[in-house]
Amino acid sequence: MTNKLSETKIVITGANGFIGKNFRQFLNQHKIKFISVSRKKYKPLKYETKRSTSYFLTNKNSKLLDCTALVNLIGLGQQENNSDLNDVNIGITKKIIALSKRSKIKKFIYISGLGTSKNSKSDYFISKYNAERKIIESGLDYTIFRASYVIGKNDLLTKKLQRQIKRGKIIIPGSGKYKLQPISIDDVCKTILFACLTKKLSKKILDLVGPEPITFERYVNLFNKKKNVKIQKNEIRTGICYGINRI
Repeated sequence: MTNKLSETKIVITGANGFIGKNFRQFLNQHKIKFISVSRKKYKPLKYETKRSTSYFLTNKNSKLLDCTALVNLIGLGQQENNSDLNDVNIGITKKIIALSKRSKIKKFIYISGLGTSKNSKSDYFISKYNAERKIIESGLDYTIFRASYVIGKNDLLTKKLQRQIKRGKIIIPGSGKYKLQPISIDDVCKTILFACLTKKLSKKILDLVGPEPITFERYVNLFNKKKNVKIQKNEIRTGICYGINRI
């Protein structure tokens, strides 16, 4: 395994999002070389061999050298209109596929969303489904993870709930009886790396979930246990998502 890790170089697109930041730290701790693509600047880590801007994805002549895997973490979860979702979740994915082919990337990892289906009524999930199809039809060796809520320090759901607590009211969309199966960011990082290094998950679509399902209402109540903030249930809006990550 040590030799395999020393020969590994991973590309991360969407490297400054919640999963991206944590995955960069994870790779750095394990002394694995990686390249990051992000629209925002940040201080590079020791094993971060290169950092590129999002323009890198739109340049048809861009190429990555000696990279073994690409992890695409770019995704838009909330939108003003459907074209935003399609431009990001489908359009940018197509550009990353083209970059991977030019660069002869051996493995393409994509973080989709739990609940993605061609039969979904959510524009978000439909856009993720269409992005998945582009990857499957690309001819690349891929693993697609349909992720549940990813939790850890400063995750998006926690930050949203904390903001609501500061305002004195937590909003639960709908009944709150629907279930989620949150997964820790540590487990996500380990799973993504495993997919980069092995062929056991080749050409598979897998749910990326934690060990225990829980209703959203109970999750909020546990989060709010010591705060005792008012909780209000609102009518759910189709397509509500707390998002994944964008560049």
